[in-house]
Amino acid sequence: MSPSHHACALLGVAGFSGSGKTTLLRQLVGLLTRRQLRIGIIKHTHHDVEQDQPGKDSFELRHAGAGQCLLAGPHRSILTWENTKPEEPDLNESLSRLSLDRLDLVLVEGFREAPIAKLEVHRPACGKPLLCRHDPHILAVASDVSCLVTPVPLLDLNDAAAIADTIVQWQQAGRLPMPAA
Repeated sequence: MSPSHHACALLGVAGFSGSGKTTLLRQLVGLLTRRQLRIGIIKHTHHDVEQDQPGKDSFELRHAGAGQCLLAGPHRSILTWENTKPEEPDLNESLSRLSLDRLDLVLVEGFREAPIAKLEVHRPACGKPLLCRHDPHILAVASDVSCLVTPVPLLDLNDAAAIADTIVQWQQAGRLPMPAA
């Protein structure tokens, strides 16, 4: 599969706090990049985030009033934009900030309510309900309990390689489209 022969795909990873979404994503990113897929990540947070530190030029320029700041370096670049008022982030706006033409797959953690294809991460021990019972966008559930009854396919949360295989199959079948802007 050549990354340049298809459009960028989008897959949400949804689940309640403590279910293991980030742990699974870390594994999947490594497995998928080894398959020559160019991966982007969008991670939703409810917290105020600060990637910079006082005393650094980029921090001082941003706090002087710059609405957007791109720190460009030889190994990585960091884009920060300030919201004029605190509000929940918009997935489409976040996607628009990525160079989608340079990616094969964007994995999204959070944005649980977004109408996008999703993989649910579910641990019954957390005591939370299955999201797939009410979300038609969930393609499968990854769980640490093999006898879980779900209306969608059940994947083994402890077998990240098999989950990566499934994601590649979904991508190749066109089941992970970008949302209409």
